[in-house]
Amino acid sequence: MSSCVFPGSFDPLTNGHLNLILRTAAMYDEVNVTVMVNRSKPGCIPYEERVRMIRKACAEIPNVRVEMWNGLLADYMRNHPGAVVVRGVRNVLEFEQEMNAAAINRRLFPGLETVLIPATDEFEEVSSSAVREIASFGGDYSCFVPACNRNELKKWLKRKE
Repeated sequence: MSSCVFPGSFDPLTNGHLNLILRTAAMYDEVNVTVMVNRSKPGCIPYEERVRMIRKACAEIPNVRVEMWNGLLADYMRNHPGAVVVRGVRNVLEFEQEMNAAAINRRLFPGLETVLIPATDEFEEVSSSAVREIASFGGDYSCFVPACNRNELKKWLKRKE
């Protein structure tokens, strides 16, 4: 059985993330979408809400599991033997960052493999930080996030005066 872990902050989940989850679900028997706790950047949306919203967006994808992890990715991967890490990349800068992260994770957990998947053209500019920025100015970010989460996001992504 092939499995992968798709880690991220998902603050919020975007259509770009969802596109990668769908593409990954077609390649692996099991996909573990893992909301990683970042102690230096708590974000706008509580972690438990992120997990709930991702589960809602992925409800129709039978081989996707969603959970939260408060620790190092390398330690999480020790609990998922044989799984690979899947990361999406939108540009050259992200490619370099992900290559560095993969090297660090291999140092922490020898043998850990990372698969980089390029974003499709329609999602190469979509990011959680762009959604938060648009929301902070009261702009319409609805085309960048899953429809099932749009109304809920309004309470977390508020305009900043």
